[in-house]
Amino acid sequence: MDWLVSFIGAALVMAALRDLFHTLWHPTRRGGLSRLVMSALWKASQRVPARKRVAGLVGPLAMVTVVVMWACTIILGWAIIYWPHMPEAFSFGSGLKAAQHADLLDALYVSLVTIATLGLGDIVPTEDWLRIVAPLEALIGFALLTATVTWVLEIYPALARRRVLAIRLALLRQAAPSAHQLDCALGASLLESLATEVVRIRVDFTQYAEAYYFHDGENHASLAASVGYATDLAQRGQTAHGSDVRLAASMLAGALQSLAAVLDEHFLHTGGTSAEIFAAYARDHGLGPPEP
Repeated sequence: MDWLVSFIGAALVMAALRDLFHTLWHPTRRGGLSRLVMSALWKASQRVPARKRVAGLVGPLAMVTVVVMWACTIILGWAIIYWPHMPEAFSFGSGLKAAQHADLLDALYVSLVTIATLGLGDIVPTEDWLRIVAPLEALIGFALLTATVTWVLEIYPALARRRVLAIRLALLRQAAPSAHQLDCALGASLLESLATEVVRIRVDFTQYAEAYYFHDGENHASLAASVGYATDLAQRGQTAHGSDVRLAASMLAGALQSLAAVLDEHFLHTGGTSAEIFAAYARDHGLGPPEP
């Protein structure tokens, strides 16, 4: 029975590590529990009356919640591994009576001290297998800290790329280039550069799915509010006289269609056209469809 309890603890640790792996280090797949936590917080924020004020907190709060969930699961898992083998498999410092330190709370204490690499030395494993296994928890704690820092350093550049594209589209809408102005080499270069940026955003949504749950703020910095204008530019470019403009516009249209497919597959699940998906994307971010 003792080894069965320890096996349950090991299963908890493995579940947390699997979720961490698929969230951070295996971008072609999505995390399980972490994705559910983020999605639940996002949906909960949509029911709050002051949604615009709350929306900006959802992304950072979701990341903190996920990291805390990973840490708590790992700590609890290791505690359950230690618990059945206390106190006989551990040595206790002077002033501590072994018989009084054999419950789950003491196992949690050992787990916390170990994962934090404090090394207080008041309760230490003496069994050979525990002396080998326990340091692994410290390594996992260090890996969790490193992974958290890496996650933050990766997600915010992805958000910056998205917002840069949104502001660029907002400025283009404000400038309102005519079909004649687009029908030139500069127009082709513009449409091609937009296609490249859209592809980057599409990759970001695939690799960093949690970026979807970050609210971009005002409309001029929100891709959800301005992506529809990119579709308009692509449609106008496809009717241009210049072949280079038509090619660049076709590239932009293809990039937008691919972006819409990723948004619909991973987040929106509308099954509609690209225009319907982008409209749903705007509504999901509390912005409504972009103005013409």
